[in-house]
Amino acid sequence: MATTDERMQILKMIEEGKISASEGAELLRALDRNKQSERTEPLHGASPARWFRVRVTDMISGRNKVNVNIPIGLVNVGMKMGARFIPESVDSIEYQEAMDAIRSGRQGKIFDYTNEDDGERVEIFVE
Repeated sequence: MATTDERMQILKMIEEGKISASEGAELLRALDRNKQSERTEPLHGASPARWFRVRVTDMISGRNKVNVNIPIGLVNVGMKMGARFIPESVDSIEYQEAMDAIRSGRQGKIFDYTNEDDGERVEIFVE
């Protein structure tokens, strides 16, 4: 079963309009499936990652436009939903490299992209 905090995070994303109700339901189902499945072991000496964080910052004002935190167990579902927001200028190789970094257990900033045309910076962290 998913923890209360994880469920509340998903419900808050629905309430804020960041995801639809059907996407939230899909996330909750995936969360339950992931809790039941085997967990991969963390890197030697490292604690397992718990959160997948996406931050979009306005380059002019420096303010966060998007700040989404998703339980790491939902990364595959979240990446599928988030893929529709990836700018066309981002190469699919970069997307695959980010997914490989997540699967390998790497933590910290795994993706950093600046869109000069829109004045936005997209950063993805695994913590």
